[in-house]
Amino acid sequence: MPEPCNRLFCRRAESGKRRILHKNAASVSKDILKNWEKKSGERTKLYKQYLDRADKNKVLKALPDLHEQAFEKVDCLQCANCCKNYSPRFKTPDIKRISKHLKMKEGQFIETYLSLDSDGDYVAKTAPCPFLGSDNYCSIYDQRPSDCHRFPYTDEDVLLKRPAITMKNLSFCPITYYVVEHLMVVAK
Repeated sequence: MPEPCNRLFCRRAESGKRRILHKNAASVSKDILKNWEKKSGERTKLYKQYLDRADKNKVLKALPDLHEQAFEKVDCLQCANCCKNYSPRFKTPDIKRISKHLKMKEGQFIETYLSLDSDGDYVAKTAPCPFLGSDNYCSIYDQRPSDCHRFPYTDEDVLLKRPAITMKNLSFCPITYYVVEHLMVVAK
């Protein structure tokens, strides 16, 4: 049986096959994670200015490589801030897929795990996410919500189109920090 595909260990290539990036779960890049939160907080204004003025074409060209580099250097399983402190939106297809996977009726799944936020979106009732294990693995990883699958949006135009999301992600995600810091150098 193949090993589970967790963000740390592999990314699914467009062909659907898994590409192993690295197997050492303890290989967090100390350089990236060392004081990144403090550094990110100190550079908030600079990030906002960059995102407002960045050359979209240069950014979109640089994103795929920077995204892959970031995931090679940062061990999500050592962080899991996104799962510990925030909730994705659970859209209707997510609810259907996950409740089926858990062999629950959709209503039962919603009642057990979700609540409506101020925008009218379903989000997890609790933080950390109820599907996050003590080892920082997601118990529904292959069925996870589309927001989780796309997070931290560092390989798509959301990075520029929705700067408020990027700014929020910069406050808790070292991968977003890595990508934006490097974008400011390579995509001036």
